[in-house]
Amino acid sequence: MNGIPVIDLNADLGESYGPWTMGDDAAMLDVVTSANVACGGHAGDADTMAATLALAKVRGVTIGAHPGYADREGFGRRVIPMTTEAIARMVACQIGTLMGAAALAGVRVAYVKPHGALANLAAEDRGVAEAIARAVRAVSPDLAVLAISGTALEPAAEAAGLAVFPEIFADRAYLPDGRLVPRSQPGAVIEDAEAATARLLRFLETGRMPVLGGGAIPLAARSVCVHGDSPGAVAMAALLRAALEDTGVRLAPFAA
Repeated sequence: MNGIPVIDLNADLGESYGPWTMGDDAAMLDVVTSANVACGGHAGDADTMAATLALAKVRGVTIGAHPGYADREGFGRRVIPMTTEAIARMVACQIGTLMGAAALAGVRVAYVKPHGALANLAAEDRGVAEAIARAVRAVSPDLAVLAISGTALEPAAEAAGLAVFPEIFADRAYLPDGRLVPRSQPGAVIEDAEAATARLLRFLETGRMPVLGGGAIPLAARSVCVHGDSPGAVAMAALLRAALEDTGVRLAPFAA
């Protein structure tokens, strides 16, 4: 399978806020091996972070910080005009927030994965990618970075001396340059669990990801993401995990 005997399965979690509930974190944490926990920017609050961390601790799931634009109304999926210095401060503060909650819960934050529009911008804008990497290193050089495979965040994190791991998305369509298809476009989100599973297995066999308009591009993957807020997300994650295990792939976190 393209030389990948071990792979991680991650999901974006802890995205509830106050009385508003997003996704089924408890069920998803029974399936994934890593959890990207919202840090109070695009979603999440102190109570939600604490609850998500407690659930992850019991299940032995590795925890990552999931910083994004402070834009709850847009769920972090809109680019907010900011300088790179402001982005670095925002990311550092959000990581620190989750690390504080994790210290209280008796668990460790092992990595950082940018969320939504911030992640997409960092995928193509080296300056934004470097700002994120600078923030991660300033908080702790021991933190790893989970980056969209083949995009600007990977070399930026490597240049900052951070451990960096590439991820692909099981439930998102790709553009020919390796970026994700914007959610505003039809077909950007793959909701059919069987179709997503078949595509993932083909990717692991070939190392090539199908792209919008036809063709496929080479990508690397140490982790596979399923968005926890998508309809049927838990069922899709469970099907993906079962299919991977059936092919002999071992599920394990990329960062301990």
